[in-house]
Amino acid sequence: MNIALGCDEAGFDLKQIIAAKLKELGHSIEDYGCYDKNPVLYPDIGRKVAEAIAGGKHERGVLICGTGIGMCITANKIPGVSAAVCHDSFSAVRSRCSNNAQIMCMGARVIGNELAKQLLEIWLSNDFSGGGSTDKVEMINEIEKIYRR
Repeated sequence: MNIALGCDEAGFDLKQIIAAKLKELGHSIEDYGCYDKNPVLYPDIGRKVAEAIAGGKHERGVLICGTGIGMCITANKIPGVSAAVCHDSFSAVRSRCSNNAQIMCMGARVIGNELAKQLLEIWLSNDFSGGGSTDKVEMINEIEKIYRR
């Protein structure tokens, strides 16, 4: 899979670990920053990753900040993108199987490195299963269309 990766300075160390894990799993990555621990405005990074996903450049993306929340909010502002904060195995599975999220967001100050790697593997191994969630995801997409400019 071709995966977009991004973080702010709070997520820099975890991003390095996630990048290594993605490579170990055989995925290709494109790193959208940040590239060191100097402070950045995370919406700039989140936007770049989400736009790349929306544009079809990557199949999925991973965004990391202190909590995962800010990156998630930013990514969800881009039309055509669904992002979810995943801090446990259930949310990682459901974000894909039920909600078809293309971007996984994690908080480096919330979860440890080993858990982050496990959640990444879970998230990557699941796909949208449709079923009872199909109508809900379609409804979300219809709501988005109403508010697109």
